[in-house]
Amino acid sequence: MDLPVWFEVGTLVVLVLLLIADLLIVTRRPHAPSMREAGLWVAFYVSLAVVFGIVLGFVGHGQASGEFFAGWLTEYSLSVDNLFIFVIILAQFKVPRKYQQSVLMFGILTAIVLRGVFILLGAALINEFAWVFYIFGAFLVYTAVKLANQQVHHEEHDDEEYENAFIRRAKRVLPMTTEYHGIKLRIRENGKRLYTPMLIVFLSIASADLLFAVDSIPAIFGLTQEAFIVFTANIFALMGLRQLYFLIGGLLERLIYLSAGLAVILAFIGVKLVLHALHENNLPFINGGEPFHNVPEVPIWLSLSVIIGTLLVTTVLSLMKSRRDGREAEAGGSAGPAQPEVDGPAATNGAVADSVEADESSAAEHDRR
Repeated sequence: MDLPVWFEVGTLVVLVLLLIADLLIVTRRPHAPSMREAGLWVAFYVSLAVVFGIVLGFVGHGQASGEFFAGWLTEYSLSVDNLFIFVIILAQFKVPRKYQQSVLMFGILTAIVLRGVFILLGAALINEFAWVFYIFGAFLVYTAVKLANQQVHHEEHDDEEYENAFIRRAKRVLPMTTEYHGIKLRIRENGKRLYTPMLIVFLSIASADLLFAVDSIPAIFGLTQEAFIVFTANIFALMGLRQLYFLIGGLLERLIYLSAGLAVILAFIGVKLVLHALHENNLPFINGGEPFHNVPEVPIWLSLSVIIGTLLVTTVLSLMKSRRDGREAEAGGSAGPAQPEVDGPAATNGAVADSVEADESSAAEHDRR
């Protein structure tokens, strides 16, 4: 698929300008956005992605547009799952609410850089070695099984999982302050240079971004092998993630079956990749190095239908389950107010709410001092 050079260059220039503008807004006015502000920004970025996908259909063709929408929806759903991890990190390190935008912006920019590197590596490997699709497919099926197991056993995202050995060692070795000083990573106190907790937060976010990139890039390469579409779908999925964090913080705990939905999507894409690998097979120990011409190729319209259908079913069932749990909790709450029992990573949201109040009071006390 050949897109005009002017279109690709123009798209990348516009996206870079949008990211720069977003960064300037955060650095010049760090604040916790209101629901209205966050909602308007999320609507803007989603509309921008939809418009881009439609324009891509006219500039390129319907196949390109379908691949973009399938990739964007997949990456966006994975990004929502990633918000759980951001919630845990921000709550674990008690980041003051007015600085959370800056932390999230750092996480988004780091994710873009890491995914850009992975996209270049993935595109180079795919062009050189068709058997890479076998590895990508197997990895996605493995990830899907892991997510399904998490859903079945009602496992929560583990706080300790994201305070890895590198983070623990950094906390032991580096001279640290106990308080935040804005978004500064290092300060001078009593003649000594000390690092602030914000450095550990940034390192935690960056290490989580690395794990996210490893998961997401094989998934989208299962839908399209066009590096331009892969990159733009990732950018559009990440833009607005900062505002989405503030908009649906309370809704995250209600997406009970998100892990199950993602498991279905990733398993489908994994099987699609394996089928594609068989169709393009050149490994000498499989079918004598000959392709399997009778193996069907999964069309993009089917991929898009499965992704949209799975997300709709997952969301509807999650909201129905949350509503039912809420009614049961109210019915049995005569002894006192009860919390709805929710599967998955729901417990983190309450911790975030508590930490926000503590953060705001501690920030106010620090400002008075």
